Amino acid sequence: MNINLDVEVVEEDQTITLTLRGEIDAYTAPKLKDALLPLTKKPGAEVIVDLEQINYMDSTGLGVFISALKSTKEYDSELKLIQLQDRVRRLFEITSLDSIITIESTVRGGN
Repeated sequence: MNINLDVEVVEEDQTITLTLRGEIDAYTAPKLKDALLPLTKKPGAEVIVDLEQINYMDSTGLGVFISALKSTKEYDSELKLIQLQDRVRRLFEITSLDSIITIESTVRGGN
């Protein structure tokens, strides 16, 4: 069974919000990367990724966010993750990525 990933992008001046729905894994990570990386290459942009409706993410997804973070450093933009469900947030904590990627403190329970 292949769960899809829906990506919605809203641009308002220098703030770009990506709202994601579904799962981030080896099958859907390329779609996320194609949507996210070009946005991080806009100098001065604040890229906000809303993960509230992501109920599963594996290491492939972490790799995409690491690539995006590197890109923000190179292009002087900013990456922020918001509304992570507990299980997704734990992935960032276990790998210590929460110390290098800005994650909004709001935590959502996973049902």
